[in-house]
Amino acid sequence: MKERIMLKIGEFARVGQVTIATLRHYDQYGLLKPSALDPDSGYRYYSLDQLPRLNRIVALRDLGFPLEQIAQLLEEDLSLEYLQGMFRLKQAQIQQVIDTEQARLMRIAARLRQIQQEGNMPTYEVRLKQVEPLLVASIREIVSIEDGPGRLQRRISAYLEQQGIQRLLPDVLLWYSRYELHDDGVYAADMEIAIPLPSSLAGNEQVRVRTLPGGLMASTIHTGYALSVGQAHAALHGWIANNGYRLIGPVRQIYLQRAEHMDPRHYVTEMQFQVEKQEV
Repeated sequence: MKERIMLKIGEFARVGQVTIATLRHYDQYGLLKPSALDPDSGYRYYSLDQLPRLNRIVALRDLGFPLEQIAQLLEEDLSLEYLQGMFRLKQAQIQQVIDTEQARLMRIAARLRQIQQEGNMPTYEVRLKQVEPLLVASIREIVSIEDGPGRLQRRISAYLEQQGIQRLLPDVLLWYSRYELHDDGVYAADMEIAIPLPSSLAGNEQVRVRTLPGGLMASTIHTGYALSVGQAHAALHGWIANNGYRLIGPVRQIYLQRAEHMDPRHYVTEMQFQVEKQEV
């Protein structure tokens, strides 16, 4: 009977087109043990009939499987259903990576278009964020441009003070319409001021306690006067159009830094547009 041809680890690595370090790594994981080990020198020897197993390991690594899963896939008693399940899972994982990178490519293309249009980097950075539902006390009314949201804020603040509620999170202003000319000759907008609550409480004829829905938001930060916040609105609308999204809810304006006696130049406001991806 012909004896098996034994190769030193370096020779076997050259034949299998892998590194010596890779073979040692596979040995440590129990994926490919040497056929023989010289007790005196410690040299590892491999046989040529181990090449098919090495090739399978390399092929599975190329498909993205970690060594732990490869060890499972090399077991001979795995059912067909189990094997198919592992490959389908890996297929789904790779597709997720492709989808994520494709979305990143689209954002890069949109940024390039924006730079070409504006001639420099955009003033406002827009990012997508997932917002959780939020328990709030709110008042929604048609408000004149002269009064603005301040009147609603004062009313709801007085109510919460009566209830002994400590305000821990920034106020949220929701815009359901722009300022429009009404029949009485007054410019007014449909808006809602919402104050986050630590726990539920009873409302009244004016104050409603409800949960603001969460969702996917296109968000940007505006620093400075409230009257110039329209620039942030324009940046968000442009980003939404360039990135294939559409607006699906009221505009949210979150007062991150704002106080009665603060210099308006130091106001910090987050603008949130609830969006969804448009169908292609």
